[in-house]
Amino acid sequence: MVTITDVRAILTQPGAARLVIVKVQTSEPGLHGLGCATFTQRAFAVKSAIDRHLAPFLIGRDVDRVGEIWQMSMVNGYWRNGPVLNNAVSGVDQALWDIKGKRAGMPVYELFGGKNREAAAVYVHASGDDPHEVTDSVEELSEQGYRHIRVQLGPYGGPTAPMPQPRNAPAGSYFDPRAYSRATLAMIDHVRETVGERVELLHDIHERLHPIDAVQFAKDVEPYKLFFLEDPFAPEDIGWFTTLRSQCATPLAMGELFNNPHEWQGLITDRLVDFVRMHISQIGGLTPARDIAAFAHMFGIRTAWHGPADTSPVGHTANLHLDISAPNFGIHEWYRPTDLDYEMFPGLGEVADGYLYPNSAPGLGIDIDEQLAAAHPARDGVEEWTQTRLVDGSPARP
Repeated sequence: MVTITDVRAILTQPGAARLVIVKVQTSEPGLHGLGCATFTQRAFAVKSAIDRHLAPFLIGRDVDRVGEIWQMSMVNGYWRNGPVLNNAVSGVDQALWDIKGKRAGMPVYELFGGKNREAAAVYVHASGDDPHEVTDSVEELSEQGYRHIRVQLGPYGGPTAPMPQPRNAPAGSYFDPRAYSRATLAMIDHVRETVGERVELLHDIHERLHPIDAVQFAKDVEPYKLFFLEDPFAPEDIGWFTTLRSQCATPLAMGELFNNPHEWQGLITDRLVDFVRMHISQIGGLTPARDIAAFAHMFGIRTAWHGPADTSPVGHTANLHLDISAPNFGIHEWYRPTDLDYEMFPGLGEVADGYLYPNSAPGLGIDIDEQLAAAHPARDGVEEWTQTRLVDGSPARP
């Protein structure tokens, strides 16, 4: 029996996002696994959960019992389905799948039933401060071979502009929801008019609109035939999906803030969304994500797992193994890694002509240069972009 001998959280920051990587060591010399536990806004809380709680619980256990370890890890803390502990469990879960693939001498996608496709189509992000800048970015990415492009006008909520704020309004990231709607629709119209139908366009509302305004926006954007519209509502407002679905045929994607199965089960069984896009470490790892993909497949719903820069290269690789094996794969969100990312994480997949290719190495096929990771330590600090406010200064969802 091969057992777990050590579990460590590695924090590093090669870019803007703090990354949390879990390394599971085993009793077999040279055999280890990696997993993603990245909750970038609370990275140090996840590290504490791993080092102080999960590691002592897991040392000595059989590495082959991946499912049982996941079940026991989820209930051992009694309270469950929260982002900190879910991410901690995910890091271990992905590392154990990595180890299982290495012991079997196969990539993880082979353990999941083998390839349904050779590579995963990706989408990337284009943005700018005005419609012309966004269109130029789309054209540049299209020339690089990308065929699915998410368009955003400035940051979430639109470009910062002078707003008539009350006296003594506190500092924060201000936005005007209705102004954002009007400006974004004008931007999408300009992009579509310029590039035509040769590029699939996506957009992320990022829960920035009041529910009824999100319904109106989804109706207004329908003529532009988006590949999907993301996060029209906050998780607290998912009851609005029934209203939205009855109003228009704009494809909908939802899930990056989800933690609890009750948040996605009804949306799938009632066919209220077209793509599920949970942050795989946020829901607990590959074990639940594989089940969700199979569950969604029964209802004709595709996967588009969360994949910006605060999904680590290990997390992107885990996403890719699901993409390759799942019959209902939709699209892979891709963040265009830097040279430093590739150096720090050897084995990270590469894109050609808009497709992300896995390697054929056993396990997840990715490793980490720990010396390089240590040279780029995670920086502490207070998040600013999530301190969002409406025009009158009241706090808003980010």
